[in-house]
Amino acid sequence: MQRARESIARIVRSARPACLLAWRLVSTLPTVAVSALGVALIALAGRDVFDALFHPEGKGTLGRLIMRTVWAAFRRLARGRRGAFALAGPTALLVVISSWAALLILGWALIFWPHIGRELHALTAVHPGTFVEALHTSLVTITTLGFADVIPHAGWLRVVAPLEALLGFGLLSASISWLLLIYPAISRRRSLAYEVSLLVEAEGQTGVALEQLEPASAAGIYAELTSRLVAVERDLVSFPISYYFAELDERFALAALAPRLHELAERGSRTDMPESARLRAWMLLEALRDFSATTAERFHRRPGHSTTEALEAYAHDHMWPG
Repeated sequence: MQRARESIARIVRSARPACLLAWRLVSTLPTVAVSALGVALIALAGRDVFDALFHPEGKGTLGRLIMRTVWAAFRRLARGRRGAFALAGPTALLVVISSWAALLILGWALIFWPHIGRELHALTAVHPGTFVEALHTSLVTITTLGFADVIPHAGWLRVVAPLEALLGFGLLSASISWLLLIYPAISRRRSLAYEVSLLVEAEGQTGVALEQLEPASAAGIYAELTSRLVAVERDLVSFPISYYFAELDERFALAALAPRLHELAERGSRTDMPESARLRAWMLLEALRDFSATTAERFHRRPGHSTTEALEAYAHDHMWPG
């Protein structure tokens, strides 16, 4: 009997480390899974911010998905209330920035969550050990307010947690920079549209067509329109959000006036035109072809079979007759 008891005791002692290791493994797996999800959300936000601000040729999947969703929602709303359509761009801008902040806050909260009450101690915890405390810690940290009543005890948390404050400050600075860069791009597009509108109106009022001017004058106008259109096309590539800022006044809506600009370029590129004016008009046609391809490929996804059809699809997407 004594030998049997000793055998059982040895088995228990030998099994204890294995049981302890298994328990630790089971308790660690949820922590690793939650932390990995948090890191993935932070990486998703970082990739989207990077593509929006520094790499416009990148996918920026989340931001562009949000922009298109908001745009589609406002297009439906504008069928009954045209004035609401002008809010699509500003709303999309706010939603994109808010989504970046939400992803960062949620991601860091998931990282903090398994350590609340152990490595992260709250002096006045209202919901001790819960996700609410983790979310509170993430919010006060990303807004650079500090940890407030939460004290990190683990060394790695003391090093990692301040990174959230750094990311929060970076997100604020990036958002302000984005705003400051977007509106000049929108102004350049509006001013080009207004110039085309004035040119079309002047032709109607005076009865003098652009191609009837002196070759040097016509070539100068075509050259100016081309350079400004190229700048607008590059703005759309660099700041895709600017596409979703719609105009209610047709005089400032390039989507409404682009087909008219194409007509002006086609008239100037006829074979009976002087060479200098015809060359500049042909350059404007090529710029319009590139512009229509950019808007079709990146935004409304209806390229058509010609530049005319693509420009009409662009106008239709902005709810203007082609």
